[in-house]
Amino acid sequence: MAGSFPTGGPSRRIPRDETLLVLALSLGASGVSALISFVGSVTKPGGLKDQAATMNASAAPGRPWLDLAWQLFGITSALVPVALVAHLLLREGAGFRTIGFDRTRPWPDLGRGTAIAAVIGSTGIAFYLAARGFGFNLTVVPEALPDVWWKYPVLVLSAVQNAVLEEVIVVGYLLRRLGQLGWTPMAALVGSSVLRGSYHLYQGIGGFLGNVAMGVVFVLLYRRWGRVGPLVVAHSLLDIGAFVGYALLAGKVGWLPTP
Repeated sequence: MAGSFPTGGPSRRIPRDETLLVLALSLGASGVSALISFVGSVTKPGGLKDQAATMNASAAPGRPWLDLAWQLFGITSALVPVALVAHLLLREGAGFRTIGFDRTRPWPDLGRGTAIAAVIGSTGIAFYLAARGFGFNLTVVPEALPDVWWKYPVLVLSAVQNAVLEEVIVVGYLLRRLGQLGWTPMAALVGSSVLRGSYHLYQGIGGFLGNVAMGVVFVLLYRRWGRVGPLVVAHSLLDIGAFVGYALLAGKVGWLPTP
């Protein structure tokens, strides 16, 4: 799945620089931001579980139409690096099909993705609750949007955006490029998984470790199936469950932590 550049094509320096630029414009920058946020949290008085990490917050409180515009802008602009990856793969003579992000196998992708989400979802909730209980994690607030008509559609779109961005770049594109650059399969697995954990570090140590473990599983499954499609489905379902589930259950069940 590593692939190669056409004869007479770019040298090794060009794919290396392209990869660094893609990461600097997307999840690599998110990793640095999450690290800074984590340092701020651990140096703040009080325990991590007494602090909150909020996702999908209102961008214009009290102004629902402006808020909706900002939400849609944020979702679409976050996908620009995915469009860049599509361009780079097409220029290489490949395209999204080479990483299995296409519509050629919709039902197997859906079935596999649903099964992955079912297994990881239950395990992930238990791990989060345990990590927070031991003081290794902030209280994660998956959504803090106002109760307006577009709340749930935006949460679903946000979940799908996260899934597409992460799986296309951190699994499909990154593993391909690292293979072309001569990384061993083990080194590429570690690199991809640690990167996934890094941009979740704002949630705490538990968020980092849990996502590193998820990254290992996703890389192994990608290598087995040769497709990011099932991973995008699984990630979408996991985030939809987290975002929408929190919106429906927060403050109504005792086991779900709230700030």
